[in-house]
Amino acid sequence: MAIRDLTYRGKTIDELKQIDTREFAKLTKSRTRRTILRQFAEIEKFVIKCRKKTEKKKLIKTHLRHLVVVPKMIDYTIMVYNGKQFVPVKIGIEMLGHRLGEFSVTRNKVAHGAAGIGATKSSMAKATRKG
Repeated sequence: MAIRDLTYRGKTIDELKQIDTREFAKLTKSRTRRTILRQFAEIEKFVIKCRKKTEKKKLIKTHLRHLVVVPKMIDYTIMVYNGKQFVPVKIGIEMLGHRLGEFSVTRNKVAHGAAGIGATKSSMAKATRKG
């Protein structure tokens, strides 16, 4: 069984990496397109920062959860802040057009323990009884 080539709207990874961010915006849906075009300068600045940090073999850390993932970010591992810690996010082709914050969950699942003494009516009776 052959490994299928990953594509985004009919374009391969290599083709996507060659095109400009504005050209990529034309391939996305309308809301994402508007966001990319409004954030164009910020996205380009972030991509340059990523390139420089990887050349120096440093971690890429960011609080910019609102940035849209563009093809120039593919194959980078970006540490995205979730409000408590930096979560490593490996950017892949399936993440294109999504926000960085979508991959760094801010709310964890709550695991409740057993009820303590006085938490229920029956346990209150046991707590007040002596002997």
